[in-house]
Amino acid sequence: MKIIVPMAGMGKRMRPHTLTVPKPLIPIAGKPIVQRLVEDIAKVCGEPVDEVAFIIGRFGAEVEKSLVKIAESVGAKGTIVYQDEPLGTAHAILCAQDSLTGPLVVAFADTLFKADFTLDSSVPGTIWVQKVDDPRPFGVVKLDANGRIIEFVEKPQEFVSDLAIIGIYYFQDGEYLRSELQYLLDNEIKDKGEYQLTNALENMKNKGTVFVPGQVTEWLDCGNKDATVFTNQRYLEYLRERGEMLVAKSATITNSVLIEPVYVGANAVITNSVVGPHVSLGDGATVADSRLSNTIVQNAAVVSNVVVTNSMIGNSAGVTSTPHDLSLGDYNQLKI
Repeated sequence: MKIIVPMAGMGKRMRPHTLTVPKPLIPIAGKPIVQRLVEDIAKVCGEPVDEVAFIIGRFGAEVEKSLVKIAESVGAKGTIVYQDEPLGTAHAILCAQDSLTGPLVVAFADTLFKADFTLDSSVPGTIWVQKVDDPRPFGVVKLDANGRIIEFVEKPQEFVSDLAIIGIYYFQDGEYLRSELQYLLDNEIKDKGEYQLTNALENMKNKGTVFVPGQVTEWLDCGNKDATVFTNQRYLEYLRERGEMLVAKSATITNSVLIEPVYVGANAVITNSVVGPHVSLGDGATVADSRLSNTIVQNAAVVSNVVVTNSMIGNSAGVTSTPHDLSLGDYNQLKI
């Protein structure tokens, strides 16, 4: 089994957090989004993963080393390929054409999921979907009476279906997928100006390939800051349900209260503070005299004398205030 991970986008909606690292390397509960994604797919595959191919922009050698290590953490070889132009989802996947062989999962790296199933590798293809209130920003599928997919539509402005494609796909035959993607490029078949995976899926369906929908328990988006903070919240809940240890033994916690679930990374220092619920502190982060909730604090960041919620604080960033020296008369109201 192979896992193909397109992640070449610039992550503009996540700036300033993506000015120094690509969006899929932003941490959720202490691990990069893409690492969480690869680990979760490896758990549901039901068979060993022998290769993880990452389709990236020119992110630099350190990022590439990190991605190879993520593949190795699930016992697979890490392959790096480049998409130098944003020409659509079909083009992105085809950039990894040498890895499009045998059974494979394609998983776009801005989504996480909660699921309790094992992949059924006996079907030709599975497209994971989730019911949404507004399907217009998504690719959607339409089903027949037998639950098979009969139509793929990219970002429908008129209602077709409320089953949105979440960005995770299983293909029994990677070579067949590769040939259908190449057909789109060879014949300049575009939708909304780009080569779309949904067009290849539609062609495959019309030739007799049976696609079935897969359902996840929860779909977690990482498209912008608020969505990522919420995903961190839900993922911490998920890890607590699984009984995982979320506080590093090397963390130093003095005169402070942790309100679970929280993640505290290696060598983090918490002093005179209340942290949680739903807070992730990266390795070496420092929190002093503060109150944090629903927040991601990345590696080596410093937070002091503040109340913070629904926030993301980047690597080596600092958020510091000073205690107020006040003289406030009767019946006055001061909001700071």
